[in-house]
Amino acid sequence: MRLVPVLAVAALVSGCLFDKEPEVVRLSGETMGTTFNITAIGVDLDEEALAGAVDQTLAEVNAKMSNWDPNSEVSTFSASDSTDAVAVSDEFALVIDAANDVHEKTGGTFDVTLGPLIELWGFGPRKPEDPVPSDAEIQAALDSVGQSRLLTLDREAGTLAKSEAGVGINLSAIAKGYGIDAVAETLRDAGIENYMVEIGGDLVTMGQNDKNEAWRIGIEKPETGVQAIQLIVQLDDLGMATSGDYKNFFEQDGVRYSHIIDPVTGRPITHRTTSVTVLAENAMMADAWATAMLALGQEKGLELAEKHKLAVYFISRDVTGGEDAYITVHSSAFKDALGSN
Repeated sequence: MRLVPVLAVAALVSGCLFDKEPEVVRLSGETMGTTFNITAIGVDLDEEALAGAVDQTLAEVNAKMSNWDPNSEVSTFSASDSTDAVAVSDEFALVIDAANDVHEKTGGTFDVTLGPLIELWGFGPRKPEDPVPSDAEIQAALDSVGQSRLLTLDREAGTLAKSEAGVGINLSAIAKGYGIDAVAETLRDAGIENYMVEIGGDLVTMGQNDKNEAWRIGIEKPETGVQAIQLIVQLDDLGMATSGDYKNFFEQDGVRYSHIIDPVTGRPITHRTTSVTVLAENAMMADAWATAMLALGQEKGLELAEKHKLAVYFISRDVTGGEDAYITVHSSAFKDALGSN
């Protein structure tokens, strides 16, 4: 993995607070099985040094959190059959602790031990002719799911233990957000106070863009094969993540099966909510909560969002309005975050 500086030009910004004319550095590339885009704004930026620092940060995140790297920290823990408590890195413990928080607040709807159900439903190498799992197969997979029962994190000791051999951890619903935050910290360490870091559509912003304005970010309409904007939000020092079921699903015998699995039922979600966007204090929490809220659906999710003062925007299919008709609902905190937008 090598970050490529795509552009480094002087930004013609009026009324800016910089003593010198600020520069804009844009970096893009691939990481975590998807793409990233970074915009950094500052004075006397060393783009090669910045690219190298971001490169190193992403490599370190993947070395700890990547389920695709068999030698990563999470993969090594998952592959082990030992039930002894093992030392884990501070970063890994931080992510598991955050996952435990969302798991507890959602009554188990967010779960990093969901791997057996993901594999069972074929959101890996599934073939169209593969049969839908039976009730018995679903129950057998459910027996190996449940992070509050299967994982024990001791933050003070810096250890993590599994209660049963073979228990695995899948961080796909939270590690991307953590990686975004880690890159943002790298930019701040370099003295950059205005930036946007995006990985796979999730992001975090700070300060202002190269036009000396708030960062304006579009929420995509949940339509397969179409790129259109549903809503534009203005962000400053916030993480944002969107989770949707409209790009990854399969159909069999006229039934549509989403890749979002409910860990409580062991089955793909069936409610009408198709996209959820969450704004949070960082990208990691936005990432985790977006997945959790999509699994919960608008009705249960909105109730939980109000309870915990979460900024959440739901897009649901309007069954009375045709195939491409949608209804939108947002929490009180999301409205507050939008301001006058």
